Amino acid sequence: MLRGVGRKTTFFMVKYVKNNCKGGKNMRKLYIDNIRWITVVLVVLYHVIYMFNGIETFGVIGPFSDVQYQDAFQYIVYPWFMLLLFVISGMSARYELEHRSEKEFIKKRTGKLLVPSTLGLLVFWWILGYYNLLISGGLEEMAAVPKPVLFIIMAVSGIGPLWYIQMLWIFSVLLVWIRRVEKDRWWKLGEKADIPFLVLFAIVIWGAAQILNTPVVVVYRFGIYGAGFFVGYFVLSHDEVMDRLEKCWLPLAVCAVILAAAFTVLYWGRPYAEHSVLDTSLCSLFAWIAVIAALAFMKKWGDISNTLTRWMAAKSWGLYLFHYLFIAMTAYYLTMYTKLPAVLLYLFVAAAGFAGAYLAYEIIRRIPVLRWIVCGIGGKKK
Repeated sequence: MLRGVGRKTTFFMVKYVKNNCKGGKNMRKLYIDNIRWITVVLVVLYHVIYMFNGIETFGVIGPFSDVQYQDAFQYIVYPWFMLLLFVISGMSARYELEHRSEKEFIKKRTGKLLVPSTLGLLVFWWILGYYNLLISGGLEEMAAVPKPVLFIIMAVSGIGPLWYIQMLWIFSVLLVWIRRVEKDRWWKLGEKADIPFLVLFAIVIWGAAQILNTPVVVVYRFGIYGAGFFVGYFVLSHDEVMDRLEKCWLPLAVCAVILAAAFTVLYWGRPYAEHSVLDTSLCSLFAWIAVIAALAFMKKWGDISNTLTRWMAAKSWGLYLFHYLFIAMTAYYLTMYTKLPAVLLYLFVAAAGFAGAYLAYEIIRRIPVLRWIVCGIGGKKK
């Protein structure tokens, strides 16, 4: 009898280790956590450069000089870093749905994504809208607009980085509907994807970039970001596919660097965030190769955990939500009331973006109701 108990205990211990420890099917993908927070840091740095850029000047403070070589950072990261976030969001959706029902999945996604990007606009994010209008000069032009109407305009203008979580909620709802139709047939087929397929998927990315784009607000690129989300779910969520990709990290990284240089040189001075540039074949190729290169590199070298990575991963949500508010506020007041040189402005605005976001997140996530409406955090604070 004791031997039987011992065998059962051993069986369950082995099963637990297999599923939860390194190499197990259900282990947490540390490299995905690290990709997420590193990409959010790139988003913050991008917005610091963007606030003083000389290329896309609407709604920002504007450039310090006619030629700013630091603006090259925008060309290097803008084509691919949000696509990468959508890809890993698709991968994460697959992992989440392996241990959560579709009903629970949508309920959680609605609370975390839809609530802050809708109700949150009226409760808190209108503040960002106020500063966006202030910086663009729109507040002066709307002096005669009735206050209730002006408030709605500020709320809509406060969407800022929240467009990503709005789109992510839409894709999550579509995913649940698609799952009920395909019943994992497409997902099982995705396991067969090899390196040539993954590279040639750039053609699909280019095709997707041509469709389902909103005419005025360029960031709502439903075609390309939807393609990224669903290829993340159906293909790249397979460990076997990621193992194949990992082996090619070096050639992919080299190709990504070459494409980044080519894209920056060829399109320098042109509006990198407009469809005339974004929808080109070179931009799509660069974006996709950069995404799979980042995945391969991080799968090889970034599957690590330490005090820094765990802290950054835990705070990345708050950093993404709040950073642009403090970048906009600080940039406005420093340029209005000081004569600081460009280097110090960059440093102070970047510091405010990081420190302000972390502080605001720590405060608001401790306030009942507000933590749910603004941050999408349900339940009691742990």
